[in-house]
Amino acid sequence: MKLTYCVLVLMVAVSLGTAQSNTPSQTPDVSQSAPPAAGTSQTPDQTAPSAKPSSDQPAKAADQTQTDKGAASTAGTTAPAAKTAQTSNDRLFFALPNFLTVDKNGNIIPLTAGQKFKVVARGAFDPVQIPWYMILSGIGQAENSEPGYGQGWEGYGKRFGAYAADGVIENFFVGAILPSVFRQDPRFFPSGQGSFFHRAGYAASRIVITRGDNGRKEFNISETLGSAMSATISTYSYHPRGDRTVGNTASVWVSQMGYDAITFTLKEFWPDIRRAITKKHADQPAASKPSGQ
Repeated sequence: MKLTYCVLVLMVAVSLGTAQSNTPSQTPDVSQSAPPAAGTSQTPDQTAPSAKPSSDQPAKAADQTQTDKGAASTAGTTAPAAKTAQTSNDRLFFALPNFLTVDKNGNIIPLTAGQKFKVVARGAFDPVQIPWYMILSGIGQAENSEPGYGQGWEGYGKRFGAYAADGVIENFFVGAILPSVFRQDPRFFPSGQGSFFHRAGYAASRIVITRGDNGRKEFNISETLGSAMSATISTYSYHPRGDRTVGNTASVWVSQMGYDAITFTLKEFWPDIRRAITKKHADQPAASKPSGQ
C-alpha cells in the first residue's frame, strides 16, 4: 500500500511541476500606444470638429434617437443563459476516464439518477481500466499486501479481481447510488483560480465538501459513507478471511479516501498539464523548421 501511494504521489508531483512551468508570464501589451506628447501636432484625422452646425445634424439626431429606442427595446430581451456540460469526454493523461469533471459555464443543470448511473458505468467498465488494475495488482504483489492472496500468478489474479471489484463497487456507491439517495452532485468542478496551494486545498477538500443537486454546498456524505460501505462489502465478502477485521476495513476505507483526494488534485491541475503537453508538441515543428524558410 505504501508503494502504491508513493507512485500516485510521484504522479501528482510530476504533473503539478509541469502545470506550474506552464504558467504564462505577464508581458506588457505593446499594441497600446502612448498618448501624444504635449506640443505635438495633430494628424489630419485628429482635427478638431467644427463648431458650425451642419444641415444634416437633425437627421443624425433622429437616427440616434431611433437607435437608442431599438437598444432600449432589446434590453428587456435576455439571451439564453449558458449551461454547464452535464458530463465530459475527457481523460486523465489521455487515458483514464474523467467523465465527471466539467468546467463551470453558466447554469449548472443537476444530473438525474439515471444519468448518474450511466456515466459511472461508462467509466467503471471502460477498457482502459484493465491495464490500470493490472498495474495496481503488480504493486500489491510486490509489497505482498494482504498475504492471504499468496504469490505467483494465482495470487496476482486474485489481487487483480479484488482491485477491479473494489473500484467498481466504490465508483457506484460514491458516484451513483448515494448521490441519487442524498441528491448530491457527483461531478468535480475545477477551481482553476488562485494560488497553487489554494487550488490543491480546494481539490483535496472535495472528499468532504460537495455540491447538492439544489446548488448548495453540502457535507460529502456520498464520498465518506460510500467509501466506508464499499470497503465493508469488499472486505467481508471476497478478501482473504484473515484480513476480514475492523482494522483492515478501516484501512481500506482510509486508502480509498486518500486515492480520491489525490485523484481530485490531479483533476484540478489536469487542464494546465494538458495545455503544457499540447503546447510543447505544437512548438516542436516550429523549432525544427529551418530558419531560412
